[in-house]
Amino acid sequence: MCGIVGAVAERNISAILLEGLKRLEYRGYDSAGIAVLDAAGQLQRLRRSGKVAELESAQRTAELTGRLGIAHTRWATHGAPCERNAHPHFSGDDLAVVHNGIIENHEALRAQLKALGYSFASDTDTEVIVHLLKHKLGEFGDLTVALKSAVKELHGAYGLAVISAKQPDRLLAARSGSPLVIGLGLGENFLASDQLALRQVTDRFMYLEEGDIAEIRRDSVQIWDVDGQPVQRESVQYHEGAEAADKGEYRHFMLKEIHEQPKVVQRTLEGRLGDSQVLVQAFGPQAAELFAKVRNVQIVACGTSYHAGMVARYWLEELAGIPCQVEVASEFRYRKVVVQPDTLFVTISQSGETADTLAALRNAKQLGYLASLAICNVGISSLVRESDLCLLTQAGPEIGVASTKAFTTQLVGLMLLTLALGQVRGTLAAATEADLVAELRRLPTRLGEALAMDATVEKIAEHFAEKHHTLFLGRGAQYPVAMEGALKLKEISYIHAEAYPAGELKHGPLALVDADMPVVTVAPNNELLEKLKSNLQEVRARGGELIVFADGAAEMENGEGTYVVNMPHIHDALAPILYTLPLQLLSYYVAVLRGTDVDQPRNLAKSVTVE
Repeated sequence: MCGIVGAVAERNISAILLEGLKRLEYRGYDSAGIAVLDAAGQLQRLRRSGKVAELESAQRTAELTGRLGIAHTRWATHGAPCERNAHPHFSGDDLAVVHNGIIENHEALRAQLKALGYSFASDTDTEVIVHLLKHKLGEFGDLTVALKSAVKELHGAYGLAVISAKQPDRLLAARSGSPLVIGLGLGENFLASDQLALRQVTDRFMYLEEGDIAEIRRDSVQIWDVDGQPVQRESVQYHEGAEAADKGEYRHFMLKEIHEQPKVVQRTLEGRLGDSQVLVQAFGPQAAELFAKVRNVQIVACGTSYHAGMVARYWLEELAGIPCQVEVASEFRYRKVVVQPDTLFVTISQSGETADTLAALRNAKQLGYLASLAICNVGISSLVRESDLCLLTQAGPEIGVASTKAFTTQLVGLMLLTLALGQVRGTLAAATEADLVAELRRLPTRLGEALAMDATVEKIAEHFAEKHHTLFLGRGAQYPVAMEGALKLKEISYIHAEAYPAGELKHGPLALVDADMPVVTVAPNNELLEKLKSNLQEVRARGGELIVFADGAAEMENGEGTYVVNMPHIHDALAPILYTLPLQLLSYYVAVLRGTDVDQPRNLAKSVTVE
């Protein structure tokens, strides 16, 4: 969740560090800081609570300059979000550390270090790292050797960047459970928690693997693996356009990313559809052999990705005839699990670094699952690297904290998985698969038609500007879509929102319905439509205001207290993808009307890399 940027160069790197922090703001944070080694060989530090803009303003006054430095955006886990808890943390005036993750044994280490005479200036778990490293540096004399020794005493997750005034020629890094990437330049090198932070200075990257320690100098990079052996990590070139981190013509990243969905869905489908079948090899060279053995599917994910998994359960059981369980990763990893024979373990994550999902995968490896499959947006992520198979969504960088295009591309990936499993196992009729492949080819066009209703949804958003509670209803595979709609509204507008299967309305939620609680419903034209209409009549009878997104053939009309938005017609199986878009637009325009921070909603982070 926190962001790290570091640099070692022959030029002043202060502006590079600040720009990198700006590019990491999407991850969520509550304070920011920077430390550089100045021309006099002294470490200088600036820290501010709040936005990077506050730090940048302070930097203009202080004019910190240097050729070696580290910077950080912090999302509080230990200690309040205030300046003294902000990174970088110092030991004395010559050693600085920034840290992503959580050190689980920090209390024991703090006690040991206090006994050795070290004083603590913060409430963070991170400060034990810098003092421990200072102690090791006194013992070994070399910063790299000291870091190798220190990390052996750290229990938990960390991504570390370290600089020392006593050894000013190097920037050190260590990774365990928190991603780090090295940016490669000419006569200069960089470090970050996300390659997006460094796109302004390089397009060549080297990704650290679990347990790696790196010594980064201006003209060289040396890496040691978890066993302390020197290793070479592959250098890769990043091709995603720099404009991905720019809002362009849009007011917010979220709106831009909503409107990118036809394009990224098209990109996710490319190379994965044959004339009438899904290309099973898109999941990996072993996919066909493994899929033929699958008798059950276990899906594990968090947040929005969990909702995608819930939709997939309907698809897998109805279309592929495969029993499917879906569970929140944070629950799965801490309970005793009974594994059904020949179960495919599927994880879903935008970043591929979600702590609970990654831990669930590692736990699953010990439980006897048939194989693991990751559906993820980041090809070099831990989740992808540690899974047997993967399907990469092609959403591109998603900056807005509230997930939009990552969700719809996950749904597309899960539909491809459903069709592939049904095809290989012979449980899906060839004609049905051919029909759905044709519908998938048309899906980007249908999504574009839904986005064309932008102005209509913006008008409807006015009904929510002064509301405090909202109910979302859906039936069948649209129930998880309703859950996702409620999540989006609460995330960015701060309106309390709940989702229910429409058939559960009279089992409790109906007690809440009145004129001050809008009820949002998704109503594709399927076999559950008539039952849904009856549920909606129950709402109107209690004076509830209805907003209905309905298939034009559903024959639902506007009336007193009822506002109907006619949606493009689409195959029933793909309706959850289409009906997600207007709910995203609704939450966006409600948030704009209420004046909230759309792209960086309070208390939330983009990439949840801690528990």
